[in-house]
Amino acid sequence: MSIIKAVVLGIIQGIAEFLPVSSSGHLLVTRNLMDLGEVPVLFDVLLHIATLVVVVIVFKERIIVLFKSLFRWISRKSDDSDKGNLNMVVLILVATFFTGVLGLVIDKMGFFQNPKIVSVFFIITSIILWLTRYAKSEKTYRDVGIKEGIYLGIAQGFGVIPGISRSGITISAGLLGGIDRDKAGEISFIISIPAILGALLLEFKDGAQLISEVAIPVLVIGFITTMVVGYFSLILLMRLIKGGRLYLFSFYLLPLGVIGLFFL
Repeated sequence: MSIIKAVVLGIIQGIAEFLPVSSSGHLLVTRNLMDLGEVPVLFDVLLHIATLVVVVIVFKERIIVLFKSLFRWISRKSDDSDKGNLNMVVLILVATFFTGVLGLVIDKMGFFQNPKIVSVFFIITSIILWLTRYAKSEKTYRDVGIKEGIYLGIAQGFGVIPGISRSGITISAGLLGGIDRDKAGEISFIISIPAILGALLLEFKDGAQLISEVAIPVLVIGFITTMVVGYFSLILLMRLIKGGRLYLFSFYLLPLGVIGLFFL
């Protein structure tokens, strides 16, 4: 893989991982168009790790608060002010379980790698995003728990399908489930942290193959490109969510899916 191709993939990952347009779907289509062939899975995971770093940087204050509340609960010093954060911890654990189970099942279904099928899921994602226009969002961290963890975890599990945006479907599930707009975006990316770490552990066995097929400088450049582009994409997305404009991405995904059905 050349440096130029790594930069292109890094840009696509940085944009599409955060903006609700499906990074896996765009990467798959790009590989077909650029004739990259089979790229080791861990290359994808490394790009996701770059986006993970961005998530931690942007939401570091919330993550620290969650750990503080959890520590106080473990040491039996928590009070009512920790309720919302502890609810969030429960949500993360439940969501991670359902994401893992569903994700492993879907991952074994190879037919999702067909570009035409990816195009169909682009269209499905556009419909889901459009529905967020009608969401009435008011739940805060104090109002979430096991139920929200279940449907957000299931939504995130479906997000492994190329063409289904992980961020798009989880944020939409949160909004349609009544979660406040600010919190729905934040929750979506915080629950992605254990999912990405789990994917890294599962695919770590491909590390030797990756190093043999992709030069380290290419990996580093792809990683940095994803981080820089991803940071600005995430900031943009959070502003759009707060403004209730997540549905705008439907105007991109719907024609993209239709074009893909005819030309891929």
